[in-house]
Amino acid sequence: MIIYKTEEEIELMQISALLVSATLAEIAKVLKPGMTTLDLDRIAAEFIADQQSVPSFLNFSGYPHNICTSVNDVVVHGFPNKVPLRDGDIVSVDIGVYKNGFHGDHAYTFILGEIKPEVMKLVRVTKESLYVGIKQAVVGKRVGDISNAIQEYTEKEGYGVVRELVGHGLGRTMHEDPQVPNYGRKGSGIMMKENLVLAIEPMINLGTRHIYTDEDGWTIHTADNLPSVHFEHDVCVKKGEALILSDYAPIERAEKANNNLNSSYYEL
Repeated sequence: MIIYKTEEEIELMQISALLVSATLAEIAKVLKPGMTTLDLDRIAAEFIADQQSVPSFLNFSGYPHNICTSVNDVVVHGFPNKVPLRDGDIVSVDIGVYKNGFHGDHAYTFILGEIKPEVMKLVRVTKESLYVGIKQAVVGKRVGDISNAIQEYTEKEGYGVVRELVGHGLGRTMHEDPQVPNYGRKGSGIMMKENLVLAIEPMINLGTRHIYTDEDGWTIHTADNLPSVHFEHDVCVKKGEALILSDYAPIERAEKANNNLNSSYYEL
C-alpha cells in the first residue's frame, strides 16, 4: 500500500532525513586511513543517541549493526568490521535514523586518498545519476521514469546497474511501497502523486551488474569483485520539482575540508 504524507508529516520526515545527513557529515569530518568501519559505527551510534534518536538499521530483520559500511567491491549492507581502511578505498556509508515517528535513510560514498581514474569517474557518474533520477520525481510522472533515467545515464558509460536491490518508499516504516528500481522502462510503474516520499538510491558497478551475497547473509558483493558505488537521497514528490529532504551540503563541506578524503571527482 502506498502512503502519501501530510505536509506536517513531511516536516517531521525532513528532520529525520537531515539528521542522517548530519551523521554522515560527522563521519566525513574524521574518516581517514587506519580507522575501521567499526569506528564509524560507534561514531554514528553516539551522534544519533545524542540527538535523542535511534538507528533504524540496528536489529532491522536481524541486522546486527547501527550503520552499513560497504568498501570497494561491496555494493550495500556491508557489516562494520575491524579491518583498517586504506588509502585507495572507496567507502559507502548508509545510515537510517528514526525520530518523531519517521525514518530518514540515505547514503554517501567517500574516497580515501588516490584511486584509479576509472573508479573516480564511477563515483562522479553514480552521484550525478541520483540527481538525474530525482528530476523525474514529480507529480504526473511514473516510477519507471526515475528508473529509466538512472539506467540510461549510467549504462551509457558501460556500467552495471544492480537489478536485485532497489530504492523504496519511506515513512513510519523504513521500507514502504513502491519499490524504485534503478532500471526500467520510461512510462512504466505507478503514477506519482504529491507527497509520496521515496528513497532513491542508484547502486552502480564498474563492471558486471551481477552480484552475490556473502555467507553472513547480508553483505552484497559485485560478482567480478570490481568496485561499486552507492548514493541515496530522501525525496518528496511535488509538482514541477521534487523536494529533497536530505542534504549533501554539510557532507560535501566536511569531505572537502578533510585532507584524507578525495573530492576531486567534482572537477572531472
